[in-house]
Amino acid sequence: MSSRIICVAQQKGGAGKTTLVSNLAIAFLSQGKSVALLDTDPQGSLGKWLDIREETLGEDDNLQFATATAYGISRAVRGVKEQADIILIDTPPKADSDVRWVLSESDLVLIPVSASQADVWATNDVLDLADRAGKPTQVVMNRTRNGTRVGEQVAAAVAELGATSLQSTLTHRVIYAEALGRGLGVIEAKRTGPAADEVRALADEVAAILNLEPAAERQLA
Repeated sequence: MSSRIICVAQQKGGAGKTTLVSNLAIAFLSQGKSVALLDTDPQGSLGKWLDIREETLGEDDNLQFATATAYGISRAVRGVKEQADIILIDTPPKADSDVRWVLSESDLVLIPVSASQADVWATNDVLDLADRAGKPTQVVMNRTRNGTRVGEQVAAAVAELGATSLQSTLTHRVIYAEALGRGLGVIEAKRTGPAADEVRALADEVAAILNLEPAAERQLA
């Protein structure tokens, strides 16, 4: 199996990395793909999300999970790459030599940026590391506030960095936090609606970038 590896990185904490990883994972699962999650963030939010999920829904053979240090990421990837179509890596809120090890294993780097100028400032270091590693990057606008001045300012600031942004965005909605706390993806918490549409569009756009083969749709919770 030839896995595609996606690293989600952002120097600033609270940008929504775990929200992005968990929702992409569930969206890909719903498309019939197998997913492996690797958590290199000592805070362990992704593992906590999965614990809650498995307490409610039980284990899923198509959803693998492992923790890893940044220096041990190559071994962790080798441990799951034969079991997963997609490997999603959650990283700690910093951009330094630790994250560089993760970037070296990745096919695509996603950088979540919320409606905050501080997120934009923090993005530069991740872009620089990814560029030096020769890895393609895409900014994901997260917790956007459409039609607001701050939203427009942040979008303009990201464009000035020369970064490429996905067309799909995740809007500021309570359901994202609610779903995370229940161990779910948004498309499970509410299968139809604006948030579900956003997540599906995001997953489809990422799949197209990685040239992922379409798979049979799978019904989740």
